[in-house]
Amino acid sequence: MALRNIRTEGDPILSKISKPILEMNDKTKTLIEDMLETMYHANGVGLAAVQVGVLKRLVVIDVSEDGDNPIILINPEIIDKEGTQTGEEGCLSVPGKSGTVTRANHVKVKAFNKNMELFELEGDELLARAIQHEVDHLDGILYTSKVEGEIKTSSD
Repeated sequence: MALRNIRTEGDPILSKISKPILEMNDKTKTLIEDMLETMYHANGVGLAAVQVGVLKRLVVIDVSEDGDNPIILINPEIIDKEGTQTGEEGCLSVPGKSGTVTRANHVKVKAFNKNMELFELEGDELLARAIQHEVDHLDGILYTSKVEGEIKTSSD
């Protein structure tokens, strides 16, 4: 495993659309492990492959208290959204900043796991927010384009 460099706002790769993963191979397995290590090291709750410079439809998320319940979503597709939540959001690719974003409060996503088995996952509140945020990354969208009002710096 290795830490990967997290691309930051202004890097043109962050605005590109990621490509589907068609099969699991050693390179993708290594990418998943590296992404988890990078996300935990940066104290994030989610990370998309594009954020480490790889244009593949892969995200890792862990919203658990103890940080030992990682979710791997390969080729995720949000298939249902319900309700709304408005709250502060940040991003490892936009360090030191946050903003208020409204998203669905409940989502259902279908994706492949690391064994390339199709599954569905439902999430509420923080998990729902993280799923939507990371899937946006795969489509070249940063949360900053959805911020209501001002983007705050960590010193605000």
